[in-house]
Amino acid sequence: MSEMTEIEAPMPAMPDPEACWDAFLRRDRGFDGRFVGAVLTTGIYCKPSCAARHPRRENVVFLTGPDAARAAGFRACLRCRPDEVGRDRLAVEAAIAFIAAADTPPSLEDVADHAGYAPHHFHRLFKRETGMTPAAYARSLRAERLKSALAEGGSVTGAIYEAGYNAPSRAYADAERHLGMTPSAWKDGGRGVAIRHAVVPTGLGPVLVAGTARGLCRISFDEDEADLRQRFPKAEILPADEGLAALAAQVARLIADPAEPLDLPMDVSGTAFQQAVWAALRAIPPGETRTYGEIAAAIGRPGAVRAAGTACGDNKLAVLIPCHRVLRSDGSLGGYAYGTQRKRALLDRERRG
Repeated sequence: MSEMTEIEAPMPAMPDPEACWDAFLRRDRGFDGRFVGAVLTTGIYCKPSCAARHPRRENVVFLTGPDAARAAGFRACLRCRPDEVGRDRLAVEAAIAFIAAADTPPSLEDVADHAGYAPHHFHRLFKRETGMTPAAYARSLRAERLKSALAEGGSVTGAIYEAGYNAPSRAYADAERHLGMTPSAWKDGGRGVAIRHAVVPTGLGPVLVAGTARGLCRISFDEDEADLRQRFPKAEILPADEGLAALAAQVARLIADPAEPLDLPMDVSGTAFQQAVWAALRAIPPGETRTYGEIAAAIGRPGAVRAAGTACGDNKLAVLIPCHRVLRSDGSLGGYAYGTQRKRALLDRERRG
């Protein structure tokens, strides 16, 4: 799916004051590290997600970061510890690079030691920043390497060991989770995988809902069986059974009320970065929006705005993974694979809910 017609440039380091205040009112963690709010009456500065009671608007000024706040005579909040935000993000970025450079997935202890944190604390920190645990990130990265190795040709066994697996059993277990099929099936274009489908009417037009035995693999507007066969040319395409029909009905209800919390099974493949972006999208509360820069910051990759936009465009499960909740930095809708009118309608339905 290609969501974006234009990928925005990286956002400015600091939003305008009213956007800063709005982030404080929402305690938006995605803005942590981009600015701080300093309270004139107490002399304390906080990060946007601070859980303390909000001061009056006229008593708050916004500064580019802790250094600027200290230079202006303010002191750090002992509750939210704003000085640690930058250090935490740098530690997560260092851990991501450490995991990517390892031949085999490193232990939590090794990753945390490299980042300079205690293991149990860094486990929570890494998941908070990326939406994944260090182990899950490493598994996803290794599965992506397997996917690339399979695409290059050669034997499945060779690809398994080239990707860093010590045994085929682990590779097949990871592939089932991250590729949605076995390595052999992936290499052969999905041959042998059964995909059931249905096209259901909704208030925003017909929607294709398709899934394997593991979960939903495609939700899209204005597509039908022919489109599904083009995307999965070697899979066995079947009509919906009772289970898929029930999932399709839930998807139709979700489109009617996008604010309804649903946790439906999913069977989609993606890189570790894509999976982190999709997890960040699902963490956006209904009725709220984020920018592509905020999504990049939320997964610990603030410089990867363009890549975050591309990952949004690669979303295969419309509405269930709510890429419609992401706007451009100027507040405009930006692109959407199924038209900006649908994007606006989905957002309006959530806000009314």
